[in-house]
Amino acid sequence: MAELDTSGGGKKGGGKVRTKKANTKVDLTAMVDLAFLLITFFMLTTSLSKPLAMDIVKPDQDAKDENRLELRASQTMTILLGKNDKVAWYMGEAGASRPNIEGFGEIRKSILENKKKVADANNNDPKRTLVVVIKPTSGAKYKNFVDIMDELNITKITSAPAIDDVNILDSEANFMKENGIL
Repeated sequence: MAELDTSGGGKKGGGKVRTKKANTKVDLTAMVDLAFLLITFFMLTTSLSKPLAMDIVKPDQDAKDENRLELRASQTMTILLGKNDKVAWYMGEAGASRPNIEGFGEIRKSILENKKKVADANNNDPKRTLVVVIKPTSGAKYKNFVDIMDELNITKITSAPAIDDVNILDSEANFMKENGIL
């Protein structure tokens, strides 16, 4: 039981004897109980911030899977992450068009332009949006991957990006070697 003793008695310096006051005791048990109840209530009713995560898609290693999703070349943007914070990207099939080399400062504009082109070509059909395939190379840093995922989040790409760090084509690798970003 918690108590507060407010007694003040006893002799003080001058030798005068004063009348002794009655001891007053205040019981603080109820206040301590209330404090713990309030702390418990607020701890249980508050919601902590939940971590946010993006969905990503990794290709299945089994090439014989009948449930494989075929992507339309007109909707597909492939982004190759290279060294020195450089990216190479192209629309459609590999080898059909020459990749563009950009830094992370320019890639957002390119993503938005391609997103608009795909939307216009498909009459703004929500089922046919830009699909992004990200291919990190051996020269890329983890920071580059996080940066490109942030760019996709900022540009509001609704489809989950496909991450393919295994199937980098020879034509893609040769282009990146020629330009010094592999």
